[in-house]
Amino acid sequence: SLNAAIALYSMLIVAASAKLNRKVLRETCTDTLTTSAMIFFVIMTAQAFSLAFRGLGGELLIQDLFALIPGGTNTDILFFMAVLFVAGVLLEWAEISYIVLPLFLPYFVAQGVDMVWLAALICINLQTSFLTPPVGWSLFFFRGVAPPIVQTREIYRGVWPFIGIQLAAVVIVLLLPGIATWLPTAMGWMNR
Repeated sequence: SLNAAIALYSMLIVAASAKLNRKVLRETCTDTLTTSAMIFFVIMTAQAFSLAFRGLGGELLIQDLFALIPGGTNTDILFFMAVLFVAGVLLEWAEISYIVLPLFLPYFVAQGVDMVWLAALICINLQTSFLTPPVGWSLFFFRGVAPPIVQTREIYRGVWPFIGIQLAAVVIVLLLPGIATWLPTAMGWMNR
């Protein structure tokens, strides 16, 4: 699989740099196991939450929520994008993918929204929110690799042009769905 190949090549690169030893291998395996266990725990608890949510009529609650929003499906999508943006600023991708998305996506499936187009919007929107201060998760990665001379406030100021570009991309894909669907259609993955 792709992940196994990536792991193998990563080990070869570390070995070629003469930094592969028992301690590095043990720490890497421990960190990988910890991260994997956390993700599986989120998946299991998300499934339990979804089951309870649906059992208590939560899907009807979501439908009623969207019924309160005037303007039809397009306005519903804008509201959904706003909710996802705020969630992306505050939460990690795992919680959003396994808790937030399963709550809202059945509504859009029932409305006949193109799921490839919506998935593209979701991906661009979440990537934008992961860059947004003060909690944007990508900013922590930037801080980790930036040299000590670069201050956190400089990173926060520096991401705004990229956030603007990505928000423009969300608007473009929102207005021109063919941008997201032409390649899957051309490859025969979507029947149109």
